Amino acid sequence: MKYLFLFAFHVVAYSHNGLAFALNLSMSTNSRSNGMMHDINLNRRNAIISASASILGITALPSQSLAELPKAETVDLAAIKAAQSKIASAPGITNSLKSGTAAILPFKDPPPLLSIRGGLNRKSSIKIPRIGYSLYKTAPDQAARCTSLALRAGVRHFDVGTLYNSNTEIAVPLKKYLDIGIDGVDFSTEKPELLTMLDSTKRAGDEHSLATIGSGLLSLASPAPAGSAGRRGRREGLFISHKVSNEEQSTKRIDVRRAVKAQIAALGTQYLDMVSIHSPLTDKARRIETYAALLELRDAGFVKSVGVCNYGLTPLREIMDHGLDLPSVNQLELSPFNTHAEIVSWCKDYGIAVSCGAWSKLSGADGPQDQWAIISDIAKKKGMTKAQVLARWSLQKGYICVPRSAAGSKVERVAIAENSYGGINSQGGAFVLSDEEMLIIDGLNAGWKAGRLGRRDGWGDDDVIGVEWDPTDCF
Repeated sequence: MKYLFLFAFHVVAYSHNGLAFALNLSMSTNSRSNGMMHDINLNRRNAIISASASILGITALPSQSLAELPKAETVDLAAIKAAQSKIASAPGITNSLKSGTAAILPFKDPPPLLSIRGGLNRKSSIKIPRIGYSLYKTAPDQAARCTSLALRAGVRHFDVGTLYNSNTEIAVPLKKYLDIGIDGVDFSTEKPELLTMLDSTKRAGDEHSLATIGSGLLSLASPAPAGSAGRRGRREGLFISHKVSNEEQSTKRIDVRRAVKAQIAALGTQYLDMVSIHSPLTDKARRIETYAALLELRDAGFVKSVGVCNYGLTPLREIMDHGLDLPSVNQLELSPFNTHAEIVSWCKDYGIAVSCGAWSKLSGADGPQDQWAIISDIAKKKGMTKAQVLARWSLQKGYICVPRSAAGSKVERVAIAENSYGGINSQGGAFVLSDEEMLIIDGLNAGWKAGRLGRRDGWGDDDVIGVEWDPTDCF
């Protein structure tokens, strides 16, 4: 007897900015008289991403036959491995942009999530929140508080690293959030007016998310269930990006894998959404073997994607020359004052997303005075802060950005909300930079290198040999 199968997509657990969604692919028959219904829950990492990517018009995974998928509540490891082997052998996304989705696409008012390449053999489409929060320069004794405030403001992308020495502290609010939800996170010492602002910021981000997607998919949004029932949805709504330090780079892949697994355990997040090499400032052998070890972790399911930070063209080409999958993201100290145009162009050509490194007055320096004055004028005109202008510029350029702020003062605590996705959209379209304003900001490139800007993110004072020093030029 032949059945006509109707596929219905139910959004129940995929989340961003506190809205929880999931895509559950169920298969039902039109033969109601038999009362027959078949439910097949596809592998989370592949099917949820594949189906949602399909709806949004994004390149997805090669299809899998139903016979290769686990049935009911049983887990057939042999079937899973067979399905993965089929995916691995199927034509997929190569180290070029001839297939797949552009990773850098300028857009006046982009949706909150960007598609990057990840998963087994870089053939999946993974969603990363375009605006995150970095723990760079955050004192460990403030890390838990900063993370809590960011969660309350709707931030779901956290940029962490071994060098930041705060993963154990971050794990405390993350665990409470994952186990119970935002109500489980301790805000008892915070002032009511700050909490009101954080809640308002989150609502602004949620509302803008719905408005910018516009596909109808998010109109079915519903909050994740409270408590342990919603833990999986909340975890899938987070994006945890960790950076491997120079000291952890090694020609022994097992040592690299152990180091990353130790950080996963410290964070208590079961897996990492991305793990990156923090800096190329070691040597070619360690860079390549460390990167290969991270790919092994990705293919084994411990991480979803692999990235790099501060990579110029030479170490990027090393990866390609060794026949390894290119990174999903390259994080740079990218700003209107140093646009890294050649590196960005190369990344765009090869489908690598670009992320702007942590900002706090451009990482501790005031920047070129004439250019800063122009940023300030635009900010005053639009009722924004200068940091919000920078975040908005990066968003409209098609980049990811991870602003930072501490929590020691009221101004710093408020900045966590201001620089979030909800913060830079809190006035709706009023904060969108016009084409003219974007052109003005694009013209501020002074070529200021890391040595002049003062950032020490993946290197130390001993590495910096002058104001024209930059990690992307050290080869």
